Amino acid sequence: MTSLPEDSDSTGPAPRSDADEAEKIVCAHCGTTASGPRPTWTCSVENGTRHYFCDDCARSNLRAIEGRLDSAWW
Repeated sequence: MTSLPEDSDSTGPAPRSDADEAEKIVCAHCGTTASGPRPTWTCSVENGTRHYFCDDCARSNLRAIEGRLDSAWW
């Protein structure tokens, strides 16, 4: 099977050379930090930007999140 040149796997970004350098994620509400994505954190896209919320902030504002209110309203 052949593919188009723009579909080639070799055109993507180079893999990270430093595996120990994890992406830092910060809670958009309280500022708690975590290294790498957490399965219990909540991710919300507001105005085209991703916002992550820690367990405590997500639990405290569950009704607002389910009602799809922007975090500015909480």
